Amino acid sequence: MSKSKIALLCLCGFINACGSASRQEGVQQSSRVIAPRIVAHRIAAHRIVSLAPNITELVYAAGAGQYLVGVVDYSDYPESAKLLPHVGDALRVDMERLLSLKPDLILVWPSGTPPSVLEQVKALGLPVQAIDAQRVTEVGQSLKQIGELAGTEETAAQVATDFENKMHVLREQYSHKARLQVFIEVNRQPLYTVNGQQIISEVVDLCGGDNVFAELNQLAPVIDVEAVLKKNPQVIVTTDGTSQEINHDWAQWSQLRAVHDQHVYAIAPDTINRAAPRLVQGTEEMCHVLDEARRKIM
Repeated sequence: MSKSKIALLCLCGFINACGSASRQEGVQQSSRVIAPRIVAHRIAAHRIVSLAPNITELVYAAGAGQYLVGVVDYSDYPESAKLLPHVGDALRVDMERLLSLKPDLILVWPSGTPPSVLEQVKALGLPVQAIDAQRVTEVGQSLKQIGELAGTEETAAQVATDFENKMHVLREQYSHKARLQVFIEVNRQPLYTVNGQQIISEVVDLCGGDNVFAELNQLAPVIDVEAVLKKNPQVIVTTDGTSQEINHDWAQWSQLRAVHDQHVYAIAPDTINRAAPRLVQGTEEMCHVLDEARRKIM
């Protein structure tokens, strides 16, 4: 499955596999033994399984990566996450494999994991905690939540504060910029976009752009070229493909302002699709391309 299709499925809430589709097969479970740690009069989790790639990133960022014993497919960041045993993906979890890891905490993403999988996991009788980061403000909250569960509160709080401060600086920097009408393309064939509730749209807004399909009801709806022509955006940004590919795809629609004025850009999906600290990098890249378009327009 291609990276773009993986990212699209994640956006639609069908699968948690945002990012590159690299997977290490046949990795053996770690045999390390970690002594229990007491946190606020309770034992902190030290055998954690993450059932979403974005949660895996959050766990590492919160300083608890050493306590991860299992992840799902496409948990590819940081590099050490690729070495952990896999228990399946968001659509299917191998319950026997999950139990064999003897977790004392399972972290799930309700927005991206099918209810049937969540019910199966809960039925195991093991501690389950939802980490439901979907918006920029929820990234810091999720980091702190994981820190409390794993006993890494200090590290998690520092990382959360750093993330929030950087996003605040970007928000202030671009709050007075001229607004641009932006079409966000997350899949080329069929053509998908996102509405105003999706985190990429929130990033576009922070950078001084207006998602032309923000009003749609579905999180990641299918649209047609005619709808884009009617909106006539000033900028097109894709997370599916290279700049060369997207410019080639849209070249035939030269009546579009974005195409006519050469304001068609590609952004790597890895840092923009996941509600995790790397979202700062994705936001910086998005703001950069919108600024480039502004310089040409102004």
